[in-house]
Amino acid sequence: MTEIEIYTRPFCGYCVMAKRTLNNKGVTFIEYNINQESEKRQEMLSRSNGGRTVPQIFINGEYIGGCMELLSLDSQGGLDPMIFERVTNG
Repeated sequence: MTEIEIYTRPFCGYCVMAKRTLNNKGVTFIEYNINQESEKRQEMLSRSNGGRTVPQIFINGEYIGGCMELLSLDSQGGLDPMIFERVTNG
């Protein structure tokens, strides 16, 4: 099963766009609100090599980047294979 993690905060338009993109694909994801979970902010900084903006997105542990990187990956046809590969390959 594909694991998608997204670090967010409230009132973030880019977070909304990224989550909408994933929801439109019909996939579930784990959302970490860095305002409510302060330890997740440090985790996000570490995992994203210092990325301070949100969202920060990981698919199967692989760092994708933020919303624009997710949208770019999708428009280039690279997102579906990443999120659906494990479903079809076991």
